[in-house]
Amino acid sequence: MRPSKRAPDELRKVTLERAVARYAEGSCLVKFGDTHVLCTASLEERPPMWVRGSGKGWVTAEYAMLPRATLERTRREVTAGKPSGRTQEIQRLIGRSLRAIVDLGALGERQITIDCDVLQADGGTRTASITGAWVALHDCLAWMRARSIIATNPLKDHVAAVSCGIYKGQPVLDLDYPEDSAAETDANFVITGAGGIVEIQGTAEGTPFSEDELLELLKLAKLGTTKLVDLQKMAVM
Repeated sequence: MRPSKRAPDELRKVTLERAVARYAEGSCLVKFGDTHVLCTASLEERPPMWVRGSGKGWVTAEYAMLPRATLERTRREVTAGKPSGRTQEIQRLIGRSLRAIVDLGALGERQITIDCDVLQADGGTRTASITGAWVALHDCLAWMRARSIIATNPLKDHVAAVSCGIYKGQPVLDLDYPEDSAAETDANFVITGAGGIVEIQGTAEGTPFSEDELLELLKLAKLGTTKLVDLQKMAVM
């Protein structure tokens, strides 16, 4: 039995609330159970140096966890002078995930930055961030089209992410913190609406996992991301 009493293939309750930040071109408050992340999309007319003159744009992301997002206060990384290795890894993952489903040429020489700020953490902050970031990005691009900044929609597909793991010998979907902290295997899957795999991150915390177990986790992840994409579609209708 899972600590949350969920079935092995059951997501936590997921909500996607749009337009929650007044000044952002796109925003979404995403909740995966008790994990809450505010995602905002900001348009900048100047792209990074390395894409200037290419006719293409760029989508990037920044990620941060508020000091009391967890049981005990964590120090703001700005006071340390630089983001931690974990933070850098997560924000690069979010950026890669979004660029995989964006036509950067249709964006023009502009940059969209997605800020993902974790308000409350209970496992799966990176997967919630990616799922909510897609909604914020969608609304930013719609804002741009409504003002004739771009002529066509650069979005090629949906993208969502979910965690899976092996907990007490059982493959399970969408780990919360009690499961994440005790899982024998912990994995994150980023998958498009068409079912394409953008990224898989998997780690054995104890006994190495088998190929069959990896395929079982992938099966669960595809089930979960299909449901998440359905929620994205309903959110932006």
